[in-house]
Amino acid sequence: MKNENENENESQDESMQQIQHPFHRQHPLVLVAEHNNEGLKAHCDGCGKLLSAPCFTCIHCNYHLHKQCAEAPFYLPNHPLHPKHSYAGFVLRQRPFKNDVMVYGCALCKEKGNMFFYKCHGCYFSIDIKCDQFSSSFKFNQPSKHDIHQHPLTFSESPMAIDVFKRFSCSWCHEPLTDAIYVCFDCLLKKVSTDSFIIHKKCLDELPTEIDHLTHRLHTLILNRSDSDYLCNLCQKQHSGPYYGCSLCHFNINVECAWPRSTVEDRSHHQHPFTLLRRQYSFICDACGTEGNCISYICSTCSLMVHKDCTSLPRIIKFSRHDHCIFHKYFLKDLTRQDCKICFKEVRLECGSYSCRKPGCNYIVHVNCVLEDKRLYKVIEEEKQCEELEEKSMQSSIIRIIEVNEAGEATKIQHFIHQHCLVLADKMDEEIDRKCDGCMLPISNIFYYCSECPFFLHKTCAELPRIKQHWFRQSNATLNFESFKECDFCYRYCSGFFFKNEDRDICLRCAKVADIIECEGHQHFLFFDFKYREKCNGCGKTNWNGAFRCGKCRFTLDFGCLTLPHSALHKIDEHKLKLTYYDDKEQSYCDICEQYRDPSLWYYSCSICDTSAHPKCVLGQFPFIKDGSIVSFYFDRRRHYDDIKFFRKVEGFLECSRCGKLCQEEILKCEKPACNYIVHHKCLRGHLA
Repeated sequence: MKNENENENESQDESMQQIQHPFHRQHPLVLVAEHNNEGLKAHCDGCGKLLSAPCFTCIHCNYHLHKQCAEAPFYLPNHPLHPKHSYAGFVLRQRPFKNDVMVYGCALCKEKGNMFFYKCHGCYFSIDIKCDQFSSSFKFNQPSKHDIHQHPLTFSESPMAIDVFKRFSCSWCHEPLTDAIYVCFDCLLKKVSTDSFIIHKKCLDELPTEIDHLTHRLHTLILNRSDSDYLCNLCQKQHSGPYYGCSLCHFNINVECAWPRSTVEDRSHHQHPFTLLRRQYSFICDACGTEGNCISYICSTCSLMVHKDCTSLPRIIKFSRHDHCIFHKYFLKDLTRQDCKICFKEVRLECGSYSCRKPGCNYIVHVNCVLEDKRLYKVIEEEKQCEELEEKSMQSSIIRIIEVNEAGEATKIQHFIHQHCLVLADKMDEEIDRKCDGCMLPISNIFYYCSECPFFLHKTCAELPRIKQHWFRQSNATLNFESFKECDFCYRYCSGFFFKNEDRDICLRCAKVADIIECEGHQHFLFFDFKYREKCNGCGKTNWNGAFRCGKCRFTLDFGCLTLPHSALHKIDEHKLKLTYYDDKEQSYCDICEQYRDPSLWYYSCSICDTSAHPKCVLGQFPFIKDGSIVSFYFDRRRHYDDIKFFRKVEGFLECSRCGKLCQEEILKCEKPACNYIVHHKCLRGHLA
């Protein structure tokens, strides 16, 4: 018979053999000290690697954790890779997490697999547990033989480096990484992974301090480093960091250009290898059509001569400013003169460019124009992905067609945004000013209406796709319905349809604006320039996030002016006021506010009554907000807790709950019984989110 001490020891052993893990609460995890060859080839749910003993496992749920992952601390006070927020601490989490609004990718390996990761309390920085375990082997701020990089380098000779940094190659020899490497985490942890600096220890140690180079035979070139940008005389690009230079001749060569690869072979970009050719004169690159100097790569099979960077041009890309995938071609046959749809300068058809293959689509762009901004394009690995992208963008917001007419038009539909069926019509039964609940513009053509409640949609608005890629970003935007939200393009509060992507909300009026447009207020077409910073000719405001501009003159417009209604009603005039683009008077005044009006800016006018007024005076503060829209995202919780609604006018003589003055127009109020909260919109302007 066992004594009490033996029973106590057995119970302690049993408790040590199993744990209750917070990420798997439904069953305890049992310790497996040894792993036999007949065991299941499972993977650890913590780090994603192949399971090995010792480990904890749940036989009911097929959930497994390495002992090291199971015992990982749930809180780290700081992390050497993220000293910026060392005060905030790092908490252990697991993907997927049901309450996550976004999926955090590892700052090192950039992956988003389902595993444990540490998340910074102060920002979006996160690191997978497998990379965190690897980071313990780092030797930070290690001195190297050459001081050739602007940031401190970290040394590692761990075999795990090959796995974590497998998507990179050595920044100088371009060969796969080996165990002993130097890494710059200042560059690596940037969002743009191409800015990384990782180099073999042997490459850094064997780098000569002086070289004789074919392109500059007069003097020896000396190894230097510059923290500011310098111009490389070979690739004609700005660089910072290490370079070989001649101070007498002001001749500089980037280190990568000084030691280029002799052969580049990647069949995903070109079917034949490119071979290095050193030359002492310039050439025109067959891949991009621009000039190159001294160093080129040639394909003898295709008789091509290209820049070093152009040896790895993506074959297919999805550009945000075009609906279809575009393909790189070294030359185009049977075409006449074509202008680039980005810069509107001529494309040399005998040189490389990107163009659309769709029949009847003549979209073509310069290589350097389309690849200038990495946020605006996505590399497509296989051609079948193009069809998948197009199918995804064809998902209709009409979830069911109930009836059709003889012409095949849907006359009765079920729309995802409305609870009742919608019926097709071509005119209003009553002469009333109705607005589309999608774009908040007046109903003027064929539309759908609800017979059970006052809800209207233009036919074009009802047929919008559920998912759309807007040309402003290389990410899909989803169609939503909002009651009261600010558009990130025209900066107006709006009701109705919004396209929402990962970081921006765009109202339907702005979403319908193409990147190349014809404007009634200007004789030439306009195209959007992301880098343009001039004043808008419509309202006089400076555009800090790019603008639509004319390629022939200094004419500029922003989204706010482009989406103004062409006509509007106001009580000051019995006729509709028309949007007018130019006033030949030397001095002008607004007939509504009676203040000075700049005659060079756009305004609304009536030619019959000689009425003129500022757009903001005619339209008001909220021209695209529907009466009764719920405003749920404001901060005035000291006075009122419930949602409030927007109304253009109020009946009676009610006082504003904030300023005490009478409320007449454009107010927000609570409609709950016995609640007398009412406030001017201007009084809550600073409280609207």
